Amino acid sequence: MKQIRVILELIKFQHTIFALPFALISMLVCANGLPQFKVIFWILVAMVSARSSAMAFNRVVDLRFDALNPRTQNRPLVLGKISVKSVWLFMVTTAIIFIISAYMLNNLAFYLSPLALAILYFYSFTKRFTWLTHIFLGLSLAIAPIGVWIAINPQIAVLPLILGLAVLFWVAGFDIIYATLDFEFDETHRLHSMVVNFGIPKALLISRVMHLFMVVLLLWFGVLAQLGLFFFIGVFIVALMLIYEHSLVKPTDLSKVNIAFFNINGLVSIFLFVMTWIDKVLIREIMH
Repeated sequence: MKQIRVILELIKFQHTIFALPFALISMLVCANGLPQFKVIFWILVAMVSARSSAMAFNRVVDLRFDALNPRTQNRPLVLGKISVKSVWLFMVTTAIIFIISAYMLNNLAFYLSPLALAILYFYSFTKRFTWLTHIFLGLSLAIAPIGVWIAINPQIAVLPLILGLAVLFWVAGFDIIYATLDFEFDETHRLHSMVVNFGIPKALLISRVMHLFMVVLLLWFGVLAQLGLFFFIGVFIVALMLIYEHSLVKPTDLSKVNIAFFNINGLVSIFLFVMTWIDKVLIREIMH
């Protein structure tokens, strides 16, 4: 049990909340409500296992930098609370669970599962050679709603691509905000980010533009999916949350970055899922 707690701390299990609600939004829209329990179960297993495997991989390949960075020196792998071998074992095990869960959903999901893992693992190397690293992180989370759509309806469709793109801009935008905390470290160790490449003021401006794109894409998604009033109210409130998030972070004051990154973005995804659930499930139950 102690090792399990260490693993959950290592992979920041609670951050699963960022991508999972958008995956479930995709599920509700594609299934036009709730699908069978079996499908929901394997979607949840796939989501959690894929993210867990990717985070374990990231912690191993970034161990050298985490040991040097004051912000990450208290991570379990750095402190020796768990061995590298154990983390590798966890990574492989969760990857196998992900592939099995994809197989249980349908053939296309199964065939694409190695590609999904490759994208998730590749992100961990991007800050070594490109300032587009935030885009690659966004892509890693964007494949969640696309993959869930394929799990229910095994074909590539426009709607999940739009939702995935919204997630990409959302994640890339808040990752830029978070990267401001590592500006000096990344610059010293020649790691790449938009913050290092463009400076903090311009990077924060790019983050705002990305979040504007996210809101526009969510509105487009809602119109094409013929979602109801509650979804659009949700998007409006999400826009207000993002405005508040950016008001907390200024180039001359980064003291509230953690509040902006962890608290607000967790609320964004959960709140929008709840509003979509009201549209696609609750109102239908009431009407019937």
